Amino acid sequence: MNNLLSLLLMTQPAEGQSPYSSFIFLLLIIVVFYFFMIRPQMKRQKDLRKYRESLQKGDKVVTTGGIYGKINDIKDNHILVEVDTNVKIKIDKSAILKDSSDIGTAK
Repeated sequence: MNNLLSLLLMTQPAEGQSPYSSFIFLLLIIVVFYFFMIRPQMKRQKDLRKYRESLQKGDKVVTTGGIYGKINDIKDNHILVEVDTNVKIKIDKSAILKDSSDIGTAK
């Protein structure tokens, strides 16, 4: 990125061309990256954080490893998930991806 910036700033403008056109072009690229890549990613992370904070006992969830289960107990940083009758696993809160209502095939 620094090489690109230095190349754009060091080039001599053509006859009649504004010296600021390359700077404006670079600024336009940064704005496009922000609105189409950075901002949507930040929104997804914020929504996922809100979802993890709103989890309650009895919610059906899916982990990042693909384990489907129902929340049995919630502690500070971990959740006890029941994956089958009398089978419970302890999972970190950050491993919870989404609820299974988003998935059509989930039971």
